Amino acid sequence: MRLTIAGRHMEMTDALKSHVEKYLEKLRGHFDRVIDADVVLSVEKHRHIAEITLHANGFRIHGRESSDDMYASVDSVIDKLDKQIRKHKDRLGQHQSRKAAELREFRPETVELKEFAPSESRATAAVQPHVIRREKLSMKPMTVEEAARRIDLMEEDFVVFSNAETQQVNVLYAREDGTYGLIEPQY
Repeated sequence: MRLTIAGRHMEMTDALKSHVEKYLEKLRGHFDRVIDADVVLSVEKHRHIAEITLHANGFRIHGRESSDDMYASVDSVIDKLDKQIRKHKDRLGQHQSRKAAELREFRPETVELKEFAPSESRATAAVQPHVIRREKLSMKPMTVEEAARRIDLMEEDFVVFSNAETQQVNVLYAREDGTYGLIEPQY
């Protein structure tokens, strides 16, 4: 297991490091593949914040907790991650495997965009968006239910995925009322 512990605005003690390592071993028993853990402990005013990100079995699991005591924050975030992992494993146990025909690779299509000719006005050219960050996503085919589990597990706001039922790119997002919204292309 690769473990990275960082402290922000605080001095990291050996006792705190061993406390984190001890409780992370508890989580390691859930996984069959190597687990990487990134731990960030920080102090902001009177709040002690523990943030842990686990990378195991192809999943990223994230938790963050704060309290008045750093040891209590670490214990809380470990318990939170343990609940997330157990919930995920329970859902996987209920999952029905897909047929081989449904496990198709996502094949992106190339689209050519027309470039502006030098004769076009500057006002039209100024409307071009300025991209400051670009990410490449792996488009693994999954069902809407699997995408919802992924949002719960990773605590993300949305997931872009290739829908295994329709073979189209979809976006599933978490709503404030605890439900989900699904964006599908319309042709």
